[in-house]
Amino acid sequence: MLLSIVWNPSPEIFSLGGFAVRWYGLFFALSFFLGYLIMLKFFSKEGVPVALLDELTTWMIIGTIVGARLGHVFFYEPSWYLAHPIKILEVWEGGLASHGAAVCIPLSVFIFSRMRGKPFLWFMDRVVITVALAGFMIRMGNLMNSEIYGLPTSLPWGFNFLRSSTPSDGLVPRHPTQIYEALSYLAIFFLLWWYYYKKDGKPALGMIFGMFMVLVFGVRFFIEFIKEPQVGFERGLPLNMGQMLSIPLIIAGITLIVLARKKPKEA
Repeated sequence: MLLSIVWNPSPEIFSLGGFAVRWYGLFFALSFFLGYLIMLKFFSKEGVPVALLDELTTWMIIGTIVGARLGHVFFYEPSWYLAHPIKILEVWEGGLASHGAAVCIPLSVFIFSRMRGKPFLWFMDRVVITVALAGFMIRMGNLMNSEIYGLPTSLPWGFNFLRSSTPSDGLVPRHPTQIYEALSYLAIFFLLWWYYYKKDGKPALGMIFGMFMVLVFGVRFFIEFIKEPQVGFERGLPLNMGQMLSIPLIIAGITLIVLARKKPKEA
């Protein structure tokens, strides 16, 4: 008999009338709350005004939601969303892409850094530590939604996702790739946190940002090999959309690390 774990939790924590509180939304909100507390420690350690953090948080929220949503819309299902444009606004229905956030978060931080006259890489070296933790939270939300799971497996920790959008998928044990990614991002969070304090809050500009890009999207690239395609057009491709989008981000991360090693440490 094939061993597996039957996974059938409700994606909703509770509902009142037509309003429902979902696990995904809770984890998403929690990622911003914990990220704010972590950034508060960084700002306090380095004597940066908290008011600056409040402004940065607003820009981060906008960049994350807009980027992740548009990333899913244009990278994965552009034709469907262009035919139903009002659906683009229905973020609560799901459909966020980390690669879209990977573009819009730096863009929003860059605009903010120019407005406040502080180095862009200084902000990003600290922001990405919290983003790694957010990645852990988001993948746990995906797990509660029974989505973004892996290919069939005979391993004893395979999950039968009974609430899958494709009912037949729940009959076969599959890799819980949400857990693989979540634990990887959590480990990366602790590594980047440790590196920040190892350098006493003064890492070379761009080093932590580069490490984040290489580690997070490197992990994503390899886990994609055992992940079920999110959309039909990915089937039969040598690399899926997630992998193709990860490659330039990994290269960008390597470039940042090389440049950071050539620069003197941040004063």
